[in-house]
Amino acid sequence: MAVALTMARMKVSILRHAAKGQQGGMTASAAVLGALLAGGMIWLAFLGGDWLAAAYTVWALGWIIGPVFSGGGDETLRPEFFTLLGLRPQRMAAGLLVAAFVGVAPAVSLLALAGLVVAGAREGVVGALVAVPAMVLQLAVFVLLSKVTVALLGLALGSRIGAIGAGLVNGVILAFLGQIWVFMVALGQGGQIPEFVRYLPSGWGLLAVQGEYLALAAMVVLIVLLLAAWAALLTRRTGRSRPSTRGRRPMRAATPHGAVIAKELRTWTRDLVRNHQLAFAFTYGVAFAAVPLLVGIPQMLPLAGPLFIMMAAAMTANTYGTDGTAHWLTLMTPGASDVRGRQLAWLAAVGPVGLVLAVVCTAAVGGPWPLVMAATFALLGGAVGLVPLMSVVGLVPGIDPKNRGGNPLRTSEDDGSATGMAYLMLVLVAVAAAPAVTVAVFFGWWGVPAGLLTGGLCWWGLGLLAERRLTAQGPELLQLMRTGRRADTGAKGSDTFELPESMSRTQRTIVMICASLGAIPLFPQGIVAIAFMANGRLDQSWFLATHVSPGLRWPVAIGFVLLGLGMYGTALWLWLRAKKAEKAEKAEKVAGEVTDTDKLAAQHH
Repeated sequence: MAVALTMARMKVSILRHAAKGQQGGMTASAAVLGALLAGGMIWLAFLGGDWLAAAYTVWALGWIIGPVFSGGGDETLRPEFFTLLGLRPQRMAAGLLVAAFVGVAPAVSLLALAGLVVAGAREGVVGALVAVPAMVLQLAVFVLLSKVTVALLGLALGSRIGAIGAGLVNGVILAFLGQIWVFMVALGQGGQIPEFVRYLPSGWGLLAVQGEYLALAAMVVLIVLLLAAWAALLTRRTGRSRPSTRGRRPMRAATPHGAVIAKELRTWTRDLVRNHQLAFAFTYGVAFAAVPLLVGIPQMLPLAGPLFIMMAAAMTANTYGTDGTAHWLTLMTPGASDVRGRQLAWLAAVGPVGLVLAVVCTAAVGGPWPLVMAATFALLGGAVGLVPLMSVVGLVPGIDPKNRGGNPLRTSEDDGSATGMAYLMLVLVAVAAAPAVTVAVFFGWWGVPAGLLTGGLCWWGLGLLAERRLTAQGPELLQLMRTGRRADTGAKGSDTFELPESMSRTQRTIVMICASLGAIPLFPQGIVAIAFMANGRLDQSWFLATHVSPGLRWPVAIGFVLLGLGMYGTALWLWLRAKKAEKAEKAEKVAGEVTDTDKLAAQHH
């Protein structure tokens, strides 16, 4: 108990010091957004039925899959910190579990689990009283499921087969979450939840407050088993040995440019993190496009190829950052076009798979060929130009591959910025393909040469910008990757994709809400609803536009699209305005310092 309390106090102290400045603002914004989602969970408790059980299932999946995109989850206290203390694995796991209850995510989840109190009160006084221990036990189940999942992924990423398998599983889960409306429609037009959802571990707390008290005992047993499993996995993590590199063929290249290509291709085949990322992008694209087949909608299947390309670009957006200090090899190799070599290697790794997916999936449904091929070529060109440019402009210092700890998912010290870069990459790649897609929509096959043209321009032009930036600021980028601080200002990390400190808390909250929730009106209630109406499917209760009078259906759907675009635009406008104000303030400060220096010099003379 003393160890657990000490770890909890350590985490409280770390979070208290981190709750200042920009990091504190982002944490507060995330807390507000989480509180809104938790409020929605409580509201579902008043509806009755099995909606709350289904919502808690999705919430549990968020705990499980979320760490994949946030560098392995909460790593405030890492097991490696306590290796030399000689703690038994069970004692260390128990202490880390207690510390895991400290933070914004557990607090928000506990608020969401307050829906159990509402559900219990509907059953009577006893149900309300049982809800209190049920909330704590259910939260422990969520936390431990997340910890065990991260540990298993870390173990899987120790081998190529495991890395690919983990990517396949994660891609399927996230695709299913993104297409949850399909399952709602398939289960009786969104009005019924299958009964088995109540008996999943995420629904045991609800069963307990509804009178099935054995569910409390079941959660206790599950917590003990998960804790034991986590303790065993922690032992594997802290005692992991490095894989052998014997038996590999030497790399031969006749030119510096060829050396870059060969090095990158070897990295794509040998780096287990990249294997995981590529497998994840492939599975996500296929699963996301194929899931609507469950409700008889084949029109999304041709999107598998474009979705794979977009996700691959997002996952590799910080390519220079994840390479770490190996950048000094580039600086010490005159004449090597590192950017062009990386572009060709990226295209060789991603391009054939994306093209095959696009062709096969489009042929399976008989089209639309012009639209899909135009989008595929434009996305490939846009991605191959944006990946190196984004990486050198907004580089997030990564952990050297040779120094990666027992959590291989953690490739950066600032996973929040790396995640923001990935989301921004998705938007920018889509924007790069928009002209070719527009031409294909209105002029058919003319979209294909338009896609080739815009893709080629993005490859050449954006690659040229990245190469010039790398040549001009190569030593500064190496300094940033080596120390995590910029050479000019000494500021820690990369602030390109963070919220400026000049933003008020209200503005931060607005940006977080708009950026996080803008996809809901834009895609499900907007674009997907338009596709449904265009195909005459008006019996889907998940979409609001299908429930209004015929004269309002298209205006409502288009309104949702505009609302989603407006939310994203508002977030971008507030961010750009704050960045502009911050730059102006810095320039004014520098000008004032120069003036003060001139005055001192004049007084001296």
